[in-house]
Formats: sequence, C-alpha cells, structure tokens
Amino acid sequence: MSCGDHFHATSTKMATHSSTTLYFSFCLTLITFTLSSFHAQAGFHAPHPSFRYCDTNAAYAVKVKGVEILPDPVERGVPFTFKIPAYTPEPIQSGDLIYEISYVGVEGPPAIFLHDLCEETPCPVPAGNFMLVHTELLPPYTPPGTYDVKLTFKDHKEKLLTCITFPFKIGATSAI
Repeated sequence: MSCGDHFHATSTKMATHSSTTLYFSFCLTLITFTLSSFHAQAGFHAPHPSFRYCDTNAAYAVKVKGVEILPDPVERGVPFTFKIPAYTPEPIQSGDLIYEISYVGVEGPPAIFLHDLCEETPCPVPAGNFMLVHTELLPPYTPPGTYDVKLTFKDHKEKLLTCITFPFKIGATSAI
C-alpha cells in the first residue's frame, strides 16, 4: 500500500465517518426541533381538560372548546388569565359573563363577578370561532387551594348561551 493509497483509504473512511456523523446530527436536530415544536404547540393550544357543561343535556348555542389557565397554578398577587376558545353558530351583539367562584370544600355563597362580553372579546362576535380572555388580579391574602368556577354566558336579551364549570388552583406562594 503506497502513501497515496493510504491517504485515499484514510480520507474515504473520514469522509464516510463525517457524512454519517453529519447525517446523524441532522436527524437528531430534526427530531429535536419537531418534538420541541410539537411541545410548544401543545402548550399553547392545550385547553384545560376538566371543564364540563353545567347541564350535560342542554343544547347550548355556544360550544366551549376548552379552558386554558395562565399561569397554572395561579399565584396570589400576580395577574392570571382564563382563555376560553368557543364557537357560535350566529353572531352575538353583546352579552354578560357571570363568574361564580367558590372555594372547594367550603360551604357558603360563591363570589360573583359580572363582566361585559365586549371586555373579553371584540364585539359584535361574528359567527364562528372566537376567544374569551379574562384577566384578573387576586389579592395577596387570597387563600391557596382549589376553587371551582361556574361561568354563565348570556346574550343581551338574557338568553343563556352556555354554562360551564372548571376548577383552578391558587398556589401557596405569594408575589407580595
């Protein structure tokens, strides 16, 4: 074997090794990118899995697709947001959203918050998909634990469009 043959054989092995390493690196990068992209999309689009309709037999006009709570768990003294994707078959001119919040396991009347629909989504709401976005700030002395939310949605004529319930947690830490 001459020096030139040895160089050719060595460079061929190195080229094969380099191209295999490059191919492996490319595949690993592609898999990592795909998984991280899927994870990011899942985090953005993954609604809270445990909402339910108040009356499972009712034919609500507005269909809720999920509930996303940010941050989850909610932190006292820090703004939090409920994002609720929904669908309406007909336009909605205006309406009211009534949030009834109760502490799980504690008897007593819920805290009730009335909000205008147009504060939480652009009005009039056209037929099709839309998003309710409700942001709130809890006082730092709010007790940590699990709460239940009952959201009732009525149009401007007091017609019930939908009603859902879902839990949310307030963490033990406080920003204050």
